[in-house]
Amino acid sequence: MTGQLLNDEEVVTELDISHLVIEDDTPVDNFQSEKQQRLLVEPLYSSWSSDVSFIAATNVGVFYGTKQDPIVPDAFLSLNVTMPADWSQKQNRSYFVWEFGKVPEVCIEIVSNRKGNELDSKKDDYARIGIAYYVVFDPLQQLQREGQLNGKLLQVWVPTAGQYVEMPEPFLLQTSGLGLTVWEGTFGEQAFTWLRWCGLNGRVIPTGAERADRLAERLRSLGIDPNEI
Repeated sequence: MTGQLLNDEEVVTELDISHLVIEDDTPVDNFQSEKQQRLLVEPLYSSWSSDVSFIAATNVGVFYGTKQDPIVPDAFLSLNVTMPADWSQKQNRSYFVWEFGKVPEVCIEIVSNRKGNELDSKKDDYARIGIAYYVVFDPLQQLQREGQLNGKLLQVWVPTAGQYVEMPEPFLLQTSGLGLTVWEGTFGEQAFTWLRWCGLNGRVIPTGAERADRLAERLRSLGIDPNEI
C-alpha cells in the first residue's frame, strides 16, 4: 500500500497485484524435505519464548516487487510482524514486503537436487533484496551422495560491505535471537540428521512433543503420574 500527503489529507493507492501468481500448487520435493520444513516452523510456535511477534513459514512466496518473480524459500522467519487475519484477501495470503514493511530476517534453502542453484542465482537474489541471514542445508551429504556444499552440511551467509560473506560456526544469528545447529535424532519417527533452531546458548528449541515428554519425565521424577493429571 502506498500513500502521499495532499492538501492535508492522505491519499492511499492500493497496489495492483491481480496479475501476481501467489499459489501454483507445486508439491514438496520429498518426505525428508517436508519433515525438515515442519521442524523449522513448529518448535518456534510451540516452544520459542520470543519477545516479539513473528511469522515462520515454509514454501510461501516473498514478493519484493510487483514486476519481479517472488523468491520462495523452503523456510523463512520474519520478526516484528503479525500474521494477517483475513486470508480471503489476496494481499494477505503471501509475504508481500510492501505490506509487512520489511523483508524476513532469515531465509533457508534445503538442497533436494542439483538444480536448485542455492549457491549461485538464489544466493544473489537473497543478497540483492537484503536478507540478513541466508542459510543452505544440504542433507544429501548424509545420504552418501554428492552434495552441493563441498562436504559441508550447513552454510550461513551474512551481508558485509554489500556482499554475502560466509559465517563461521557456531551459527548464532544474533539479530534474530536464535541460532541454527545440526542435530542427530528422531523426528516424525525418522532418525536422521536435521537442521534445528537453537537459542543463543546453543540449546535446541524443542518441539511441542519434546516439551510434553520432558514435562512428563519431570512429573514422574516427582512421583506424579502425568496420565492422572
